[in-house]
Amino acid sequence: MKKRYIITAIIVVLILGLLFWFRFLGLEKPTHPAPVQPIAEKSFVDKTLDNMSLRDKVASLFILHTPGTDKTKLAQFVNKYKPGGIILMGDNIPATTTQLADMTKALTGDKKLPILIATDEEGDTVRRLDSDNFYGALELRNLPARSTKDAFTNRSLLLKSVGINLNFGIVADVTDNPSSFIYPRVLGTNPTEASARVAAAVDGTKGITLSTIKHFPGHGETEANSHLTIPVATTTYGDWLERVSPPFEAGIKAGADVVMFGQLTYSSVDPLPATLSKKWHDILTNNLGFKGIMITDDMVMLQNSGDPNYSDTVENSVEAINAGNNLILFVTDHDDAKSMINPDNLIDGVVNAVKDGQIKQTLIDASARKVLNLRFNLPG
Repeated sequence: MKKRYIITAIIVVLILGLLFWFRFLGLEKPTHPAPVQPIAEKSFVDKTLDNMSLRDKVASLFILHTPGTDKTKLAQFVNKYKPGGIILMGDNIPATTTQLADMTKALTGDKKLPILIATDEEGDTVRRLDSDNFYGALELRNLPARSTKDAFTNRSLLLKSVGINLNFGIVADVTDNPSSFIYPRVLGTNPTEASARVAAAVDGTKGITLSTIKHFPGHGETEANSHLTIPVATTTYGDWLERVSPPFEAGIKAGADVVMFGQLTYSSVDPLPATLSKKWHDILTNNLGFKGIMITDDMVMLQNSGDPNYSDTVENSVEAINAGNNLILFVTDHDDAKSMINPDNLIDGVVNAVKDGQIKQTLIDASARKVLNLRFNLPG
């Protein structure tokens, strides 16, 4: 009997030993490989970007202008150059809003990825649509901020009704100097009042049109007209922070989609015009926290300043892209004959700059992606 117990005990010990050994070797139960994670499907924007040539990507960084109201000719212009957007000036506005809506419809192109159709619709002294009878800066600066929101909501609804999706219409400059070129267009004559109304204007456009605040870093510190020269402000960075930047900060906090850079210089910060200044673009993104689209003011203004340093439109475009602009604005056919610019030359010039290493391909790709995202996610 005792012998049987001994044998049984040995068998039990052997079984437990084997179980322990199997567990140690990981053989206690069959193992299964970790499930393979499916590869995330590329977004529409990324797929679109993958299928774009370098030239198409570069072209998508331009907002261009061509005169007239013939929708067929305008559509041919868009189809030929493939810009990211087109700006409608006074010469593009037909007699009725119905005709304008019909014209912009012909320019939309791919409904999933429409182009940007922009204009300058501030009200008062700067407006393209005669039917815009809403208050502008001259009235709004003397009214509560709520009135500014209402005016820009109505203005955006008007623009949307005629097919315009991007308004370069919110002036974030501030000055109390009646001699300043920009004075009739500012929403406030001190930083506090301007900030409240700029934020209200941005808020009023939400969900209707894309909003733009301008002319960063601020046109109010100079009396000069940037359409005729490159104004120079001697304001220190500390003073700029105190009395110039607040309306821009308020507009950014309110959710502005686009910031337009002015063709002007703050000599104590950078001798270059702000449009071409990486310092000012870094200040906007790093210090003010803006993550949206950065666009130049009309680049022809640099050429028309008469400064020989800015006579080459391709070189200006290359510098503007390297500075950080995602979109380059060119009204390519001003009345002045010297300002007649061939879009092919602009686009090809920037393409060659990428191939020559003057612009990094990754910079073009990043801006093209941001612009595509903007177009893909238009309001409404």
